[in-house]
Amino acid sequence: MGLGTTAAVALTGLAGQVVEVQAQLAASVPGFTLVGLPDAALHESRERVRAAVLSTGIRWPHRKITVNLSPASLRKGGSSFDLSVAVAVLAGDGVVPAAGLERVVHLGELGLDGRLQPVRGVLPAVAAAVAAGYRDVVVAAGDADEARLVPGARVCGAASLAEVVLLHGGELEHVPDVDPVQPARQPALRRAAGDLADVVGQAQARLALEVAAAGGHHLLLVGPPGAGKTMLASRLPGILPDLTPAEAVEVTAVHSVAGTFDPGGGLITRPPFEDPHHTATPAAIVGGGSQIARPGAVSRAHRGVLLLDEAPEFPSRVLETLRQPLEAGELVLHRSGGAARYPARFQLVLAANPCPCGMASLNKGLDCTCTPTAKRRYFGRLSGPLLDRVDLQVDVHPVTRADRLTRASGEASDEVARRVAVARGAARERLSGTPWTTNAEVPGSWLRERLGPGRPVLGPVEQMIDRGALTLRGADRVLRVSWTLADLDGRAVPDATDVATALTLRTRGNHG
Repeated sequence: MGLGTTAAVALTGLAGQVVEVQAQLAASVPGFTLVGLPDAALHESRERVRAAVLSTGIRWPHRKITVNLSPASLRKGGSSFDLSVAVAVLAGDGVVPAAGLERVVHLGELGLDGRLQPVRGVLPAVAAAVAAGYRDVVVAAGDADEARLVPGARVCGAASLAEVVLLHGGELEHVPDVDPVQPARQPALRRAAGDLADVVGQAQARLALEVAAAGGHHLLLVGPPGAGKTMLASRLPGILPDLTPAEAVEVTAVHSVAGTFDPGGGLITRPPFEDPHHTATPAAIVGGGSQIARPGAVSRAHRGVLLLDEAPEFPSRVLETLRQPLEAGELVLHRSGGAARYPARFQLVLAANPCPCGMASLNKGLDCTCTPTAKRRYFGRLSGPLLDRVDLQVDVHPVTRADRLTRASGEASDEVARRVAVARGAARERLSGTPWTTNAEVPGSWLRERLGPGRPVLGPVEQMIDRGALTLRGADRVLRVSWTLADLDGRAVPDATDVATALTLRTRGNHG
C-alpha cells in the first residue's frame, strides 16, 4: 500500500483554506475514487489526471486509488486541484519522493497533454497558504507572476506535469517537450479616462465631485442630456488617491478571483472603475453563480467607483441590491455551495435625467412631453431608501455660452487631486486608531461628539429634521459632508458655512 500527501487551497469568496490531498494506492481491483465533497469540475479531475500522467510518459498504477480531500466537510470546487491530486497519486506510487510534499501547495489545472493551465484566484489562494504556514507553492507558469506578488511565498512556476515531477526529484525516461500554456488574455481592468480640464463650466457639480473624492461620498447627478453628467462621473477616479498597499492587495485579490487581473502590471494601485449597462442583471451587479458566487460589478469596483449611468433605466430589483453593500461595505452571497463574502466598499455615482424625455429642466419644462405620472414613475425607480444613502445630490445644468467662453478657467484633475490628497490625509490623521479611513465611513454619533457641547452649527440640520425634509440617516450624511468640506479648507472642525454648503449639496437646492 502506498500513501502520498500534498496540499491545495479551497477558495470560498476571497477566503482560502488549505486542503490536505491524500492518495492511497491499495492492491485491489483497479479504480479511482475521489472523496471530500468535490463539485462536478473537481470530480472530473480523475480523467484529466489520468490522461495527463499517461501523456507525461508515466505508467498509470493499476491499483485501487482513493484520493481524500481533507477536511472532508468543506465543499471544494474548480480545476485548481488537478495538480495536487496528480502529485499525491504519483507520490503514493513511488514515482515522486513523498518526503516533504505535505508542506508544498500545488495549484493548477492539467490538460490532457500534461500541460499546466492557469487558474483563477491564485493571489488569494497563495496568500491563504502563506498565512497558514505553507510557503512553498507550485503553480502553472502563467500564474507564477501573480503568485510572486504574495510576500513570503517561495513560488515555482511549471509548464507541465513532467516539470513538477522533476522538480520533486522524480525520474522520467523521456521528458516531453511541452511549451507553457499562455494564459488566456484577461479582460482589461476598466480605467476611467479623461481630465477635469475637459469639463466646461459646472462649478457646483465640480465641487460635488471634489467633495465626493475627498470624503469617499456617494453622488447623484441629475440633469438633461448633454449637460456633462457622464463626463463628470467618469473623471472621479482620476482625482482619487492611489490605493494603499493593503488596499492594493485586497483589490487585486478580488480581480484575481473575477478573472480580470493581468499580473504583468503588478498589484492594482489605482482605484478601479465599473460602469455596467442598464440591462445588467442583479447577478452581474452583485455577483452570481450556481455553486460559489463570483464577484460582480460592485465588488470589482471595491475601493473605486461604480457608475450607474441612466440610473432610472436600471430595474428596481437591481438598484435595491445596492442597499446592503452601501451600508456594510461588503456582500455575503449565499449559494448551494456555501456563502461567499466579498468586499464592496465602492463610491456609487448615479447619473439620471429629470424625466424620461430629459427635457423637464430645459426652457422651464415647456419642451417636456412627459406626463406627471410618467415623471413620478421614472424617477421613482430610485427609491427613497436608496437615495437616502447618497450623500451628495446635485443638479447639472446645461452649459451656457458664458461657460464656453471661460472654459480655460477649469482646473485640471492633477490640481484637484492634490487638494483631495491633503483632505484625505487630514481625515486619516483624525481617524487614526479607528476602523475608518474616510469621512463617509464614520458614524454620525462619533462626528457629533467631535463638535463639542451645544453643537450650534447643526441648527439648520435639526430644523430640516423637524420639518421632515431630512431623515436621521440623511442628517448624519450631511454631517459627514460638512467634515469633508472642513478638511478641504484646512479647518479642524466644520463651521456654519460648511453645514450650509453640505445641505445644498445634499438636497439639490430644495433645502430652503
